[in-house]
Amino acid sequence: MGGLPFRRKKPEESNQLYTMLELAQSGDAQARNDLLAAYTPFILRTASQASKRYIDRSQDDEFSVALIAMNEAIDRFDGSRKASFLGFAETIIRRRLIDYYRSQRSQRQKSVPWTQFDVADDEDNVVNYVEVRTSVEAHLQAEEQAARQSDIELYNVALQAFGLTFSDLVELSPKHADARQTAIAIAREVAGDPLLSSYVEERKALPLKLLEERVSVSRKTLERQRKYILAIVILLTGPYEHLQSYLS
Repeated sequence: MGGLPFRRKKPEESNQLYTMLELAQSGDAQARNDLLAAYTPFILRTASQASKRYIDRSQDDEFSVALIAMNEAIDRFDGSRKASFLGFAETIIRRRLIDYYRSQRSQRQKSVPWTQFDVADDEDNVVNYVEVRTSVEAHLQAEEQAARQSDIELYNVALQAFGLTFSDLVELSPKHADARQTAIAIAREVAGDPLLSSYVEERKALPLKLLEERVSVSRKTLERQRKYILAIVILLTGPYEHLQSYLS
């Protein structure tokens, strides 16, 4: 799909944007992907302005933060209020980047000066083994973070194909730990059974009737937790090893 205009005032924005937005909010995954792709320059520009530096989508975590924020804006925007979607999205992106930088600053403030770990060898050469080790660990952590961000983006696209979003996971997650663990156990049952997992993949829904015969949970509970269980099934059956570890 071709590029769309990036004006801020609603009267100047194309009808195409709001048509795609409405489709995306109704569960059309392709419309959501098209909207995100078309407005990637807007996302990058907003992230760069908020960060006060150039943001490289292939290297900087800020782009992933901004992309997730754009998804959040799509889910939360209320067209009935006659507000500008791009103005609303810009606000959400800036807020999420502020949260990101606050968390990064908090982590840096806890660091200890490397010079405290300097060691002199027999020839009076200063060696800092802690810094060397930490540099290697930092590199590995950076690689893991990049892989995790990639998993998040791929998982988000997979959720959209089922009409789900990250916001659904937050809102629909069972409040009590035991209920949450039960839902995850049911999701594992589905993910580990070829018949059940095939049903989910083909119909984009949970096999409630079959599950009712296998688990000691009422049909009413299954229906109430349907979206959450479905999201966990998608996570367990996809290539998201960096996110799957959180279920442990």
